[in-house]
Amino acid sequence: MPTAVPRHAFALLFALVWWTNGLLCKVLDLVPRHREIVGRILGEDYALALTRAIGAGELLFGLWILSQWRWRWSAAAQIIAVLTMNVIEFILVPDLLLFGRLNAFVALAYCSLVAYAGFLHPSSATDSPPRPA
Repeated sequence: MPTAVPRHAFALLFALVWWTNGLLCKVLDLVPRHREIVGRILGEDYALALTRAIGAGELLFGLWILSQWRWRWSAAAQIIAVLTMNVIEFILVPDLLLFGRLNAFVALAYCSLVAYAGFLHPSSATDSPPRPA
């Protein structure tokens, strides 16, 4: 019988998602679409600085997730952050989204995986990181 995916694998996957979007797309500005989204929503004058600040926050978010500290809290925070960002973008800037309004399905899929890992997976019974065997 196959064993369940260990929680640290979910933590690494989720942290990589936040680090990729935070560092590559926002801090290093390798995907200008992210800056354009921020500029259109929050204003062009400080779009790059705000985008980089958001990216720095995403890097910190990834560290929190990887630490597995308050696992269920981090799962809830991810779901709230992703859904909030996507609702705002869905309404205000759908033309700048990678898949347009279909991005909502990608966001829901990600949130579903986070919800599973954070609340339904066998290792989600505790907020503490699992102890090594």
